[in-house]
Amino acid sequence: MPTSMDATATPARSTASLAGLPRVVPPHRAPPERELPIPAYLRSIRDNSLRGFPKRAYEEPVTRRGLLGRSSFILNDPEAIRRVLVENQANYARTTGTTRILRPILGDGLLISEGSAWRHQRRTLAPAFTPRAIDGLVPHISAAVDEGLDRIAEEAAAGPVDLFNAFYRLALEVAGRAMFSVGMDEHGAELRRFIAEYAERMGRPHLLDIVTPPGWPVPLDWSRSRFRRRWIPFLDRIIAARQASDRGQARSGDLLDLLAAARNPDTGAAFSPGELRDQVATMILAGHETTAGTLFWAAYLLALAPEVQERAAAEARAADLADPTGCQSDGRLPLTRAVIGETLRLYPAAFVVVRRALGPDTVAGHAVKKNDIVMVSPWVLHRHRGLWSDPEAFDPGRFLPGAPQPPRFAYLPFGAGPRVCIGAQFALSEAVLSLARMLARFRIVLDEREPVLPQAVVTTQPDRAARFRLIAREPVSP
Repeated sequence: MPTSMDATATPARSTASLAGLPRVVPPHRAPPERELPIPAYLRSIRDNSLRGFPKRAYEEPVTRRGLLGRSSFILNDPEAIRRVLVENQANYARTTGTTRILRPILGDGLLISEGSAWRHQRRTLAPAFTPRAIDGLVPHISAAVDEGLDRIAEEAAAGPVDLFNAFYRLALEVAGRAMFSVGMDEHGAELRRFIAEYAERMGRPHLLDIVTPPGWPVPLDWSRSRFRRRWIPFLDRIIAARQASDRGQARSGDLLDLLAAARNPDTGAAFSPGELRDQVATMILAGHETTAGTLFWAAYLLALAPEVQERAAAEARAADLADPTGCQSDGRLPLTRAVIGETLRLYPAAFVVVRRALGPDTVAGHAVKKNDIVMVSPWVLHRHRGLWSDPEAFDPGRFLPGAPQPPRFAYLPFGAGPRVCIGAQFALSEAVLSLARMLARFRIVLDEREPVLPQAVVTTQPDRAARFRLIAREPVSP
C-alpha cells in the first residue's frame, strides 16, 4: 500500500568529514525472519523486546499482526507517526500495562499522567526546562561530572572498569546534584537498591499486566503496592532533608527550587507535596538511567572505532570547557555532539512508544480500531532501510554540521509531539559534557572480545557487565 515514505523519504547520509575511516558495525542480534508466535512474543516483551520486531518491520512502512484479539501496528512511515503522535495524539493513550508497571515507582508524574492532569503538569513544568533554566543547572552538572570522573579514575588505576555501573553512578550523582544541589553520598546507595529491586522483581512486563483490564489487580500489583509504601517515605525524607538544610541560606538554584516555585500559567496553582514528589521521582529515575545507557553505548562505540575516538578526544582537549554552559549547542564540540546523536540513533534509550487507540482512526491507509495497539519504535525506526543509508553502521558524520537532515519523524530519540521529552535539553547537555570530559582524560579500550549486545526491557541497556581499560592521557598544557 503506498504511503508518504514512497514520495518523501530520502535516506540520511554521512558527510565527507569522516570519509575514509573504517566502517564500524556494532554487534547486534539479527531480527527474526517472521513474527514470533504469541507465547514467544510475550516472553520477548518481558526479557528483551528487541527480539520481538521481525525483519519486515525494518523494511516496510507499516506492519500489522494480530495480538490477543486486536491488531498491533508498528509504524515507520513518518506521516503515520505524525498522525499518531501529533495530529490525533488525543486518540492514543498509554496502555494499561505501561501504567500498571510504572505508576508504583513514578506516581502520577509527567510521564504517566494523561488528559487535564498532564496538561497542568506540562504547563507548570515548562519554565523549569527552558534553555536558560538548564544553563543555570550546568554548574551542578559540571561539578558532579568531574567528581564522578575522579571516582572512575580511581577504579581505572586498579584495573578494568565496569563502565555501565560507573556511568550509572555518575548519572545518578548528576541527577541528585541538579535536583538537590548536594551529592548523593547519603542517599545514593539506598536509591540504587530501590531502583534495582523494582527493576528486577516488579518492573518487567508479564502477560497479566498486558491483558488484565484497568482496575483489576494482578499478582504483582501486591508487591508493587508494598514497594510504594516504602518508596514514598524514602522520597519524602530526601525532599524534607534538602528543604530543611537550606533554611535561611541563599542558594544558587537547583531543579527542586525550580519545581517548587513553578506555577501553572493559567491558574497560578503550584504543585502539592505529593505532586512535587512524583515529579522528583520522574526526573531522577527517567533522567539518570537513560543518560547512563547513552554514555555507555557512546563509550562502547568509540572503543570499536578508535579513529573516531581520537578525533573526538582531540576536539575535547582543544575546547574551552572551563565554562561548559551551552557546550551542547554553541558549536564547541560538534563531533562529540554528533557521536551522542549517532549513539541515540543506534541505541535509543526509549526504544518503543506504545499507545492504545481510544477510538477508530485511519493511519497510512490502515483502519485502526478502538483498543488496537500502535507502536512507534525508535529502535526500528532508526535502523529502517527506507529511511537511513547503511543503517546498522556507526557513522557520526550523519549528525555533523552540514549533513543532510533525516526525514521529519524518522529520528525520535526523545519522542515527538506534545509529549516530547521535556528533559531532552538537560540530557543532551549532560551527555555531551560527560563524554567530552571523559575523552579528554582517557583513551577507552574494550578489555574483552565477547560482543556486548543490547537488551531492552524498560530502557536499552547492555546484556552484561563489560569491562574497559581507561588509559590516562597526558594533561593538556595550559
